Amino acid sequence: MADFHFYYPLQVRYGDLDPQWHVNNAHFVTFIEQARFAYLHELGLFDGEHFLELGLIVADVHVAYLAPIMLTQKIRIGVRVARIGVKSLTLEYLAEDEASAAPLARAETVMVAYDYHAHTSLPVSDAWREKISQFENRVPL
Repeated sequence: MADFHFYYPLQVRYGDLDPQWHVNNAHFVTFIEQARFAYLHELGLFDGEHFLELGLIVADVHVAYLAPIMLTQKIRIGVRVARIGVKSLTLEYLAEDEASAAPLARAETVMVAYDYHAHTSLPVSDAWREKISQFENRVPL
């Protein structure tokens, strides 16, 4: 994976652990969700308050677990938009150890542009395309 322009630091909590004393796989999906919301907030695409105005819904999630994440480990999650389709965004994530940058997990979500009031998908707006492309330092995706 290439460089990420956004990282979200995460504190592992006791409740995130499973009986083997590492982060439970299901909790990792919550970690990438937190990082995704922070990314969208950073880009000005989500105000953090009006969830019905968020405009995205999860369509698909894939996670590759590379190493266990332990309770006292300081981690960060890199987030980036890899692709913008007509009605969807593909986001990539990299969880890594904050000190060593050792990769701990990789993930991908497909997010569909969605109107929660009308309960229907929408085209990804030109404004979103422009903001994401500027942030990711790419030609419009």
